[in-house]
Amino acid sequence: MFINWKKRELNLNIIYYGPALSGKTTNLQQIHARTQSAARSELFTLNTHEDRTIFFDFMQLEIGQVGGLLPKFGLYTVPGQVYYESTREAVLRRADALVFVADSQKERMDDNLTSWGDMLQQLARMNRSLKDMPTIVQFNKRDLPGALSVEALKSTLGVGPLPCFEAVAMRGIGVPETLQMTMRVLLAYVQRKLLAQVKRE
Repeated sequence: MFINWKKRELNLNIIYYGPALSGKTTNLQQIHARTQSAARSELFTLNTHEDRTIFFDFMQLEIGQVGGLLPKFGLYTVPGQVYYESTREAVLRRADALVFVADSQKERMDDNLTSWGDMLQQLARMNRSLKDMPTIVQFNKRDLPGALSVEALKSTLGVGPLPCFEAVAMRGIGVPETLQMTMRVLLAYVQRKLLAQVKRE
C-alpha cells in the first residue's frame, strides 16, 4: 500500500497467482478490455518462455473514496512455471491482495497444489500469511468436460473460508465478480488498518 498525498491516491496492488496457463493472463485481458480507456493505463506484457507476466493500473472511480483517498489499483500476473520462482516472489512482495486462479481440470490438480504451496511458502518467508493477506480463489475453466466439482477443488486445496468464484475467463464469466469481491475485501482491510493507525496516533 502506498499513499500519494499530493494526488490524494491510495495505490494498491492485486496479484493474480496460480499455475501456468490457468487463466491469470486471460482474467487481466478481460478486465482491461472492459475498463474505459480513460480509467486505465495500457496493458504491459513481459513474455517468458511459456507464460506471460502482464500488468496495468486503473482507477475504480465508482467505488468512491477511502479515508478521503481515491483508490488506484495495479493488477499483475505472475509466471506460473516452477523455474520463475524468484520472479513470482519479487512480484508477490508488492501484493496488497491475491487472486489465486486454479485450473478446474482434474489433470491440473497437481499443478494447482504445487502453486498453492509455493504461494504459502513465499508468504511465510515474508512473515505474512493468508490471515493478513486479502485472498480470493477463482476456479477457472468450469466449462471443460474434465472439470472437478467445486467441493473437490476446495477440499483438495484446503482453501477454508476464503471467498471462491467459478469462472470461464475466456468468455469473461466470473471475471468481474472475482475482481469486485477482491477490491471490496481489500478496501475493507485497508480501512481497518487506517483506523487502527489513527487510534495509535
